[in-house]
Amino acid sequence: MSDRTTCWLLGDQLNPDLDVLDDADDVLLIEAHGFADRKPYHAHKLTLVFSAMRHFRDELRERGHDVTYLRAESFGEGLDEFLAERGRQGDDGDSDDEGPRLRLMRPASHGTGKRLRELVAERGGSLELVDNELFWTTPTDWRAWAGEEETEIGPDDAAERTYRQEHWYRHVRRETGVLMDDGEPVGGEWNYDDLNQETPPDDWEPPGRPTFEPDALTRETHAWVRERFDTWGSDSLDGFAWPVTREEARESLEQFVREGLPAFGRYQDAMVGGEPFLSHSLLSPAINLGLLDPREPVRAVERAYAERGVEPGGYDPAEHGEVGAGAEATSLDEFGGDGGGEARAEAAADPAPVPLNAAEGFVRQVIGWREFVRHVYREAMPELADANQLAQSRDLPPAYWDGDTDMRCLSEAVGHVREYGYAHHIERLMVLSNFALVYGADPAELNEWFHLGFVDAYHWVTTPNVVAMGSFGTDVLSSKPYASSGSYVNRMSDHCADCRYAVSRTTGEGACPFNALYWDFLKENEKTLRGTGRMGLMYSHVDGKDDEEWRAIRERAARVRERAAEGEL
Repeated sequence: MSDRTTCWLLGDQLNPDLDVLDDADDVLLIEAHGFADRKPYHAHKLTLVFSAMRHFRDELRERGHDVTYLRAESFGEGLDEFLAERGRQGDDGDSDDEGPRLRLMRPASHGTGKRLRELVAERGGSLELVDNELFWTTPTDWRAWAGEEETEIGPDDAAERTYRQEHWYRHVRRETGVLMDDGEPVGGEWNYDDLNQETPPDDWEPPGRPTFEPDALTRETHAWVRERFDTWGSDSLDGFAWPVTREEARESLEQFVREGLPAFGRYQDAMVGGEPFLSHSLLSPAINLGLLDPREPVRAVERAYAERGVEPGGYDPAEHGEVGAGAEATSLDEFGGDGGGEARAEAAADPAPVPLNAAEGFVRQVIGWREFVRHVYREAMPELADANQLAQSRDLPPAYWDGDTDMRCLSEAVGHVREYGYAHHIERLMVLSNFALVYGADPAELNEWFHLGFVDAYHWVTTPNVVAMGSFGTDVLSSKPYASSGSYVNRMSDHCADCRYAVSRTTGEGACPFNALYWDFLKENEKTLRGTGRMGLMYSHVDGKDDEEWRAIRERAARVRERAAEGEL
């Protein structure tokens, strides 16, 4: 009988330094294509995933691993080919009663581990599932924090038990020691979000994003994607600059810590016309593919603060000239630079200070939010995917697919997704999700749109973020809907000044669509929302409007929905 063990790695587990590889005799990678035949994914997303897998295959082989790389329509077909070669044969050619043995890190998406184990068993092999190293915390860690009582989403889509990110975040900080000082948070506060809500001045230019010239393998993969699949969004390789190897991912991390981190906190929630990236790290695709272990960026940011740290808000990039400090501007018209040249070398030698609010804000995104939504997803599935406590059922407006709308904020955000497969977290939540929410879009349809369009999107990522948080389909992780009028967009962006819709008006032709939709949304969902935590102030404003004002609001909201559905907003 053979004791040979194959390490099977999925397309989001692309890290050559995994412990699970240490005891493996060989490695299996199956490039399954069927999922991309069923839906129109963004061309950059498919190029990124398949190119990263193929580069990972080559890196593993260069490191001396015996790698079987199979291309198939499904995991089942790939396993058929793999197990047919192995058969029930041991290393000595004799019959192996147990069949081939595989080991797999537990997949993040709901039910996938069970399904893959069944597929292997049906073919005479066995599959051992082990903890996924590409998350910092384990299901056991979560259970120890949350207690034995689990949650279920009931028939009314309300969660029997709810979870709040801030409580989890503080627990993980204590357990990991990240940004901690003798058991207390560095600086004395857990959260500096109130310092991360400024908009940059007009003359400020953000640092350029990392760019990587697609190599021959990426170009070959991209050409195959264009020929093989029906895709959505830009299919030009000119705008593709995501890291596809671990080396490139590390370069991206280094550049962010050196150049982007100083301004990240202050302008974290800002939206600026023509600037898709600002000072955001853009590391989520690499982290979610496994090219970076989440510990790496968190520890790198923590080290940068230890070496260059200043008090919260203690560095103003606008006053110090971010571009002059060695970074180039980026925009929709100019996707990046040439690496920065002499200015970049100067910045590397003398990088800008890192204010605590920047370091803490980044850490919160990774060990706070990313780990949190992964565990909430595990707890709340499968009901989470279909949760819809507000009974929203409208189809997404055509603008989400073609970006054709006079609403500047929505046009910009959709344009970023179409062009790059990316929009930053405030565009995702307060424009793309917010508009769909107050418009009344079906949460499941919005979730699918995010999943198809974003290069960093996976089912475990989008479902809690879009269905629970963005659409308030359930209260499992949020105590209130993230709905707002145009006033939020106006406060956090420069979009409203150049928009044909007037953010100062709620009713009548030319009024900002967000405004009437927002008030109509509150009125329409009053039975569910009035008693919801933190909604009291909003409903005091609802109560202050007379019948005539409500008639005008409802008429304007109906007109906005009609025009949006017709693609004429």
